[in-house]
Amino acid sequence: MSDAPQDSLEFRKPTAETGYLLNRLVADSPPLDPNSIYCNLLQCSHFADTAVAVHDGDTLVGFVSGYVEPNKPDTLFVWQVVIAEAARGKGLAKRMLKHLLGRPSCAEVRYIETTITPDNEASWALFRSLSRDLDTELNSEVWFKRDEHFGGQHDDEHLLVIGPFQRQR
Repeated sequence: MSDAPQDSLEFRKPTAETGYLLNRLVADSPPLDPNSIYCNLLQCSHFADTAVAVHDGDTLVGFVSGYVEPNKPDTLFVWQVVIAEAARGKGLAKRMLKHLLGRPSCAEVRYIETTITPDNEASWALFRSLSRDLDTELNSEVWFKRDEHFGGQHDDEHLLVIGPFQRQR
C-alpha cells in the first residue's frame, strides 16, 4: 500500500521515545481522550508493530495506534488516530491506516474495528472513505453506552467494523 504523495513526511514504527511526543500531540488535539504518558509509552513500545508515527523533520504530526485483537487475528482494532492541526485535511490519517495494513504484522488482517462517538464527523468521514477505498462494507452499532459504561460522563461509542477486504500490495 502506498503512502502516496511525495512530501517530507516520514512514516516510522514508534519507539518508547515517541511516547512523550504522542502524549503532547493528543493533549493539543481536543476533544481526543488523553491517556497517561505511561499508556502512551506502552502504545509506542508494546504495540509498535501496529502503530505508526509520522514525523515532519523532528515534529510528530500524526499517529495511529492499534493492535491485532488477541481472539481475532484477522482484525486490527484502531485505538486512536491523531493528526497535528497543521497537518489536517491532507489525507494523512488514511495514509497512516493504509501504511499499517501494508505491514507484515497485519498480513492476516481482513477487518478493521474502531469506536467513534456520534459527533466525531472527521473520524466517521475517515473510516467511510477507507471502507470505500478497500471496496468493502462499514457497519456500526452502539457498543459502549453513555450511562451503562461511562457513568454518564462520556458519549456513546459506536463500534465500526470495516470488512472483509483483500490485503492490498
